[in-house]
Amino acid sequence: MILSDYIPGTGLLWRLPPGSKLLALAALGTLLLAVPRLDLAALTFAAVIALYLGSGLGWRVIWRILRPMLVILAVIAGAQWWLFDALSAAMVALRLAALLLFASLVTLTTRASDMIAAFERALFWLRPLGVNPAKVSLALSLALRFIPVLGAITAEVREAQRARGLERSVIATAVPVIVRLLKMADDIADAIEARGYDPAPQSPRPTGDTRP
Repeated sequence: MILSDYIPGTGLLWRLPPGSKLLALAALGTLLLAVPRLDLAALTFAAVIALYLGSGLGWRVIWRILRPMLVILAVIAGAQWWLFDALSAAMVALRLAALLLFASLVTLTTRASDMIAAFERALFWLRPLGVNPAKVSLALSLALRFIPVLGAITAEVREAQRARGLERSVIATAVPVIVRLLKMADDIADAIEARGYDPAPQSPRPTGDTRP
């Protein structure tokens, strides 16, 4: 399973600094959570769709991202409808879909190495606290790129469960998805360890003649 869904391009979104796209994602999430309004969620969703189409990614890419998450969105929206009302359900579904699409747009237009470097520059203040910014940056980059991977795994599991007649069972879909995600996380950790990856800065070796 390849974590990077980066699509090469030369448009404006590809030329933007990775840090600005990550800041936009954080700002969008904060805005949608702080202002729970249906009109704002709908406008944001429409704006994100326009970004995809304006960048030449098209409806096929949008559908590929949203399709595996429809069950999860439906379950969350259904719970909101049952607990509150239809407007609340629509707002939550549109808000989550907009954030999912925008996060995927960031990964589609940003190389993994550039994203890790942007995180590392933003987290430089962790070093005096004894935390390695490079390791935290790698974890955050992987977490962000797990979003489209989660969608792909969910789609594969749903197809398998549909063949068994279990497509309506949420548990039958959720459990294999969680197991596969945990297995993939272990595989990634093993691969990083096998390659001896350690982003900690190396201490400079002494030079010159050290004899007394």
